[in-house]
This record gives sequence, structure tokens and C-alpha cells, in this order.
Amino acid sequence: MLYFPCNSLLPESFPVLAVADGTMWNSLAGILVLLGAALLLGTIAEQLRQSALLGYIAAGTLVGPNLLGWVSNQKDIFDLAELGVALLLFAIGLEFSLPRLRRLGRVPLLAGTLQVIFTLLAGLAVTVLLGFSIPESLAVGAMIALSSTACVVRMLNDRAELDSPHGRTALGILLVQDIAVIPLMLIVTALLHGGTPGEVIVQLGLSLLLAAVFVAVFYGLFNFVLPRVLELSSLRRNRDFPVLLAMVMAAGSAWAAHSLGLSPALGAFVAGVLLAISPFATQIRADIQPLKTVLVTLFFAAVGMFADLGWIASHLGLVLAVVAAIVLGKLVITFGLAYLCGQPWQFAVGTGLCLAQVGEFSFVLATVARGEPGVSSILSESTFRAMIAATIATLLLTPYLIQLAPGAADLIRRFLQRNSNQPDALTAATLANPEQVTKAESDYILILGFGPAGQRVAGELLQVGLKKIVVIDLNHENLHVARQYGLQAQLGDATQIEVLEHAGLYRARLVIITLPSPTIGRQIIHLVRQLAPGTSLYVRCRYHLHHWQLLAAGADVIVDEEEHVGERLAQHFLESSLYQILSKSSRETAEKRDEHHS
Repeated sequence: MLYFPCNSLLPESFPVLAVADGTMWNSLAGILVLLGAALLLGTIAEQLRQSALLGYIAAGTLVGPNLLGWVSNQKDIFDLAELGVALLLFAIGLEFSLPRLRRLGRVPLLAGTLQVIFTLLAGLAVTVLLGFSIPESLAVGAMIALSSTACVVRMLNDRAELDSPHGRTALGILLVQDIAVIPLMLIVTALLHGGTPGEVIVQLGLSLLLAAVFVAVFYGLFNFVLPRVLELSSLRRNRDFPVLLAMVMAAGSAWAAHSLGLSPALGAFVAGVLLAISPFATQIRADIQPLKTVLVTLFFAAVGMFADLGWIASHLGLVLAVVAAIVLGKLVITFGLAYLCGQPWQFAVGTGLCLAQVGEFSFVLATVARGEPGVSSILSESTFRAMIAATIATLLLTPYLIQLAPGAADLIRRFLQRNSNQPDALTAATLANPEQVTKAESDYILILGFGPAGQRVAGELLQVGLKKIVVIDLNHENLHVARQYGLQAQLGDATQIEVLEHAGLYRARLVIITLPSPTIGRQIIHLVRQLAPGTSLYVRCRYHLHHWQLLAAGADVIVDEEEHVGERLAQHFLESSLYQILSKSSRETAEKRDEHHS
């Protein structure tokens, strides 16, 4: 068989796109290998009843440069994966409007600030006693002071504990830590370049000024410009445009913060908080969900790439000692500060367990402190490897520690009940926070679609005193009508899991689907049956042809419009004067016929 290279048949001036330098395709190949390995090992971890995050980190370690070596471009992949953390915090910000942040109270703010300071000082003191230099000790303390927002929030959200007492406090402390990334980064950078204390203070002041400018600009953008853009008819007709707009806002806020020298993740979070007060927050969060899932998975896989199993095996005693010191030290410090700031100590233990790890931003600090090889460096190579190994180890322990948090609080509560006749602190905290009781015990009715049919349903339910109703619709006018009814109304596409979860599907006793499309109806029925199989489903069926399809999909009650129209027409006729006339005429005709036969 003869082989003719294709390029020999083309003119020399013809651009051969397929034989570009291939850098982009090599990076894409590495990303695909990482995601494929993460999918495989994450699935195995779930089958073993472990967190999928463990599988993602293990995947990065397995295919990374220190083991199989299938993926070696750590820096480019890690830079891309950081966008996933920014999108995660943007989505979290959409959950936390400014009023809700204020409701977190002073405990997270005060405890978070003290936790960063005390943990940094503890790390500094211990490492100085071990013979480290002051700059290296400060860098280690700064790394230890941070916990993993991505890992903790993901785990708490999956376990539905983000609104628990220890979950709310942990989240508040994590947000304070994310704010602290800016001064900690400036301190490490100044130490790397030999900056004076005065220069560091000037840089901090400039960063605060830029942060204020960032908040002001995005506040104006989201409150005065964005609502007018989203009201455009083209955005309503084409679902592609809102998705693109959501991605521009999420990634653009991170980029804008980075351009100002601020933390991209913190910038994304602030943008999410400012946007949370708008009616578009739920749908925007759902629109960015697929890309956020991919990039967050890539982030944890990229973290695993830093692990060097050979070095860890030869320094196992050192790594275990560092891990034990970090976990126990952060647990004690966080527990003590949360308790002293007013949190009941049952929940303070849970908060300490949630935050007893080193976070993802510590990798960034470690990379900065390491500097360029042969140029300048704060961390020695052995310290860098030990901190990377300890960070990954604490991240691997985090799912187990978070699983222990509610059990530890319950164990302490039972111990106190056996040794005291006084009401325990858990009961007191619950009584002091009726919002949580209401949220846990209330049953909601979801109405999906608020056109004339949905409005009639809501009106009938309100007349009999059922007021715990949440409406989901993509039409702004319909949502305005729902709010006039005094109902909770959310802009969103009910075929998306994120929208249904945010609306409270897990607490809903009944879901009423009034949307006319049978295809969309079946999609929603499948989602509801998958997420909340015990919830009752009442579904509108526009044509009798689709009745059996909706029934097979899992609907409990189906209102068939064609059957209903027939019944109503017959009912109106039977109640009319015409029926009386025709009925009388029919009887007279029958009587005459009977007389004739007789």
C-alpha cells in the first residue's frame, strides 16, 4: 500500500490548521485524562460510600507527574481549575443576600477574624521553635490559617447541613478567611521581595480602596443596568442569551477582581452577593451549574497532581506529624474561639471539625512563597513538599470530619442531658432560632407555571387558607402577579435540578405542574420522582393523547383538559334553560310515542 501525505497535495501557501503547534490540544488531552480519571475514581468512591472528592484528588495523584505521568502540565491546569473555585463562590454568593449575611450574626465574623490571627500566630510560634526562619514561619502560618471553602461548602451542601448551626458558622468563618486571602497574599509577596512593613501597609490600603471601587461598580451594574438588560424580549425568547450572560457575569467578576489585584474567588463571591437580591439569582445559578461542576472537579483533580507519593513514603513520619498538628490545632483553636464568641459548645465542636483542614488557597500561597527556582524563595523544598502533602491529607480527611460533626454535637448533647436536668443548649438554640424550625417542619406547595391555570389554582388554595406556596415561572409578568397574591415567586426554568432544589422541592408536600407542554411536563415529573419520590404530583394535560404518557412518567393526578372541557360543556348545558326546553320536548315526544304504541 502506498502512502501519500495529504500536505504534499496542497499549495505551500495553504494554511494547514490541523498541524498547528498543538499546545492547546495537548492541554485539552491532559484535562480529558484528568476528568476521565476523576469520573472513574469518583464513581468508585461513591460506590464505597465515600465522598466523590476523595476520588477526584486520588485521580490527580494517579495520573499526575509524580506517579503515572500521563498529565504533567500542572500550572496551566491549576490556573484553569481556579476558575472553578471562583464559580463555586459566585454560586454561594447568589445564595447569600446581604440580609441573610447579616443574619449570620457576629459569631462568624468575630470568630473568623480571631481564627485567622490565632492560627497564623500558632503556626508561626511552632515553626520558629523548630528552627525555621521568621519569613518561612510566617508563610507556613498563613497557609495553615486558611481552610477549604470549596471542599467544606460542597460537603455541607451535599449533606443538607449548610443551614445547620455549625454549617452557618463554618460558612461565615470561611468567608472571613477568603477575605483574609488578600492581606495574607500581600504579606507573603512582600516577604518574598523583601518589602518593608510600611510598604505592606500601603499595599493593604490600596487593596481596600480597590475593593471598595469594585463593590460600588458591581452594585451599580447589577441594580441599574442588569435588570434592564434582562427585560429585553430577545433574552426571553432565546434561552441561550441568559446562559451566556450568566457566564459573563460569573467569570467577568472573577477577572475584574484579579485585574484589580484582589482575590478572584472573593470578587466572584461579592458579585454573587450583590446579585442575590435580584429575581434572576436562582436561574443564573442554574445556568452556570454545568461549567461550575466541571471546573470544580478539575480543581480537586489538579490538587491531587501536587502529591509526590515517593517523597511522602520516605518522609511518612514527618507528614503524619504535620497532619496531626494541623487537624488537632485548628480543631482546638476554632472550637475555642467559636465557643468564646457565643456559639453553644455542641455546635462549636462541629464547626471545629468542619474547618480542621488546610484550604485550596494555601496551594497558591505555597506556590508564591516557593518563588522561582534559583531566584528567590521563602519556603525550602522540603517544607514545600511537606505542606503540600499535609494539605492534601487534610482534604482527604475532611469528608470524614464533616460526617462526625453532627454526631459529635449530638453525643455531647446526650451527655449533658444525662448529667443535668436543665434544657440543653441545643434546645435553647433551636428555640432561639424559630426560622430553622419553620424551615425544617413546614410543608410547601410548588406551582410550576403561573399562567391563567396556575393563578386559578393559587386562588383556590389561598381561599382555603393554604399560603405556603412557591411559584416558579420564566415570565416576569406572571411572577409580578404571584407577588401581588402574596406568594413567594422565583424566576427559573423548572426543568433544571438547581432551580427545583432552591425552591424547596425536598420540603414540598405537593407539586402542581400547570405548564402546557407535555414534553416539559414529563421532564419535570422525572426530576421530581428522582429527587423527591414521596412528593405528590398534580399535572395539567392539554391533550388527551398525552394522558397515558404523563401517567406512565409518574404523575399522581392528571387533569385532562379535553375531558374536562367535555364535562364542563355538558354541565353548563344541563344547567341551562335550553336543556329544560329540550328535555321537556323530548319527554313530550316520548309520551306521544308511547300513547301511539298503546
